[in-house]
Amino acid sequence: MRLPVQRQKLEALMAALGHRVTSAGRIYLTGGATALLHGWRPMTVDVDLKADPEPAGFFEAIAVLKDELAVNIELASPDDFIPALPRWRERSLFIARHGLIDFYHYDLYSQALAKLERGHARDLTDVTAMRQAELIRPDLLFQLFLQIEPLIIRYPALDPKSFRAVVAAFCSEAPESPATSAS
Repeated sequence: MRLPVQRQKLEALMAALGHRVTSAGRIYLTGGATALLHGWRPMTVDVDLKADPEPAGFFEAIAVLKDELAVNIELASPDDFIPALPRWRERSLFIARHGLIDFYHYDLYSQALAKLERGHARDLTDVTAMRQAELIRPDLLFQLFLQIEPLIIRYPALDPKSFRAVVAAFCSEAPESPATSAS
């Protein structure tokens, strides 16, 4: 069993990936990796990522590095679970360049919607942290949801009504004030 990933190990993974691939590409980090780098979680169980475009040697590097660094790596992103949001690439936040790879946080609005749909306690904590850090705006989150709502039918595991309800509820909630969260 591998230990949880902390920031130092995630940064080592990014650097090693960047130096092992043989062509340029982009890697989008998502989930716990985003939470870890933004500082609202001290660790994550695995590193979820998406290559787009995929650099040559990417899978070979992952095969070696997951064991070398003892890191669980999952090829997963929000668009595996919900419809891709328009312009997600443009909203993805640059993290760093290592070797031939540019690393980004996968669009935080996409991450927030996927986490709201999933509804696990840790996911809801992450989305609340995104809102509190002003990384997402509830009004834009709901507008983006409306843009993908007609596409939800292509995802049979999703219940469109409950997905809409949880997004609407989150977007209408008043954010906690610092005084409220301190008590």
